[in-house]
Amino acid sequence: MPTVTINADDFGLNEHCSKAIAETFEKGLVTDTTMMATGEYFDEAVALAKERGFIDQIGIHLNLTEGVPLTDEIKRCPRFVTEGRFNKKYDRTKRLTTEEKDAIYKELTAQTEKIQAAGITITHADSHHHIHTGLFVAPIASRVCHEHGINKIRLHRNAGQIPLLKRIVKGIFNKWLRKQGFITTDYFAYVMDIDGFKVPDNTEIMIHPDYDKDGKLIDRRGMENGSPIGNPIPPYGAQPKIILRGYKEL
Repeated sequence: MPTVTINADDFGLNEHCSKAIAETFEKGLVTDTTMMATGEYFDEAVALAKERGFIDQIGIHLNLTEGVPLTDEIKRCPRFVTEGRFNKKYDRTKRLTTEEKDAIYKELTAQTEKIQAAGITITHADSHHHIHTGLFVAPIASRVCHEHGINKIRLHRNAGQIPLLKRIVKGIFNKWLRKQGFITTDYFAYVMDIDGFKVPDNTEIMIHPDYDKDGKLIDRRGMENGSPIGNPIPPYGAQPKIILRGYKEL
């Protein structure tokens, strides 16, 4: 039977998605979540995880694209920050200056240490908008993880319909991650990459729990008129031929 890891991204980003993530744990829809140290709901999310009993199932959601940075150095990098906030303009194809590399290292270190200081043993790492898969950020993210005892990490997406050239590039990156000593799943996918409940063995599936305008729990895929939109979260754990396995069990 295939083993599947279901990770809920963006814990701590805001109140509604954090509470939605807590509900997915209660309903057995996820195995893990990853926390944004820069999220506006960070402190409340930590308390929520302790209260609901999933404090030991939290990784880090490294972030350089949304919210307010924790360090001053990155705020002086206009490629990443505008008027004190991450500007969502990170271009993974452009080289970083020495100053930018140093600023990113300090910011990701601060994010990691903030989560650890909250009493969370970080189980694994991934990132907001997949910044850890960027050619020039990846070595910095790898260094920060190794320095803080994080040895499990999300792959570059390698399931579903992917053009050949991109599949080759992603495959090279994933081999690099493993050469860095990281433990990974064999596959990483979005829900839309999976054919029903036919999931390859040792796959991580990413979801973004949230509530739509009617208060229904969904896997957020975008926004419409200021409200999250998406589809119901598939109950992988309820399938008799699928075994859910969290990152701490990898």
